[in-house]
Amino acid sequence: MLEILSLLLAVAQTWVETAALVFARVGSAVALMPGFGSQLLPRRLRLAVALSFTAILVPLVGDDLAPPEAFLPALMAEVSVGVILGLSLRLLVMALQFAGSIAAQSSAVAHVMAAGAMPDPMPALGNILVLAAITLALTLGLHLKIAEALALSYDAAPLGRLPRADLLADWIVARGAHAVGLGLTLSAPFVLGAFVYNLALGAINKAMPQLMVAFVGAPVISGGTLLMLLLASPLLLTVWVKQVDALLAAPLAVP
Repeated sequence: MLEILSLLLAVAQTWVETAALVFARVGSAVALMPGFGSQLLPRRLRLAVALSFTAILVPLVGDDLAPPEAFLPALMAEVSVGVILGLSLRLLVMALQFAGSIAAQSSAVAHVMAAGAMPDPMPALGNILVLAAITLALTLGLHLKIAEALALSYDAAPLGRLPRADLLADWIVARGAHAVGLGLTLSAPFVLGAFVYNLALGAINKAMPQLMVAFVGAPVISGGTLLMLLLASPLLLTVWVKQVDALLAAPLAVP
């Protein structure tokens, strides 16, 4: 009887250690992910989300995982991998915020700030894009894709081990460059529209110097920005969601 109890205790200890390590990776990743890791959500709700993902992953990958001998270094490694996974998605959100800021600055509506809707201060145009993108991603099953990405991450970064430093450095540089490039790409319609507007405004001012083009142009650029947002946002959000899907399909791959 004692031998059976000791065997059960050893098995339980192994599963508890595995679950703790999985939770370290999941919790640190969820804290940085869009939607689930938003600071607008209560801490208890974010903790419940992290525990839910852990409950999904432990039976899914627990049989293939063996907890390492040194628990604390493995715990630190798991937290680091989780931060890397969460940061990869956070960079895509930052790309959308960057695109919204460029679009608002180009269309002279950067002074219209959205207060309280998002934890990060940004123009209303960027706020609309971020909220719409996160809502669309959640509607298309972001939670399922995140669970799958977390499970796939154990292939690239086994339990308790960090990726190689050179590969990690390449990944950080590539992801940062990709986020900046994506932000510039998404803001391109607004930048192009602002260029055409300023060019036309300069031509009108040259032809009719007595006309106060500022009073005429301000309503035009505001209305044009709203029209551009209406027409371009479906395509922009589609491109962004595809980038999220590609990232979650290979979370630690270099773009």
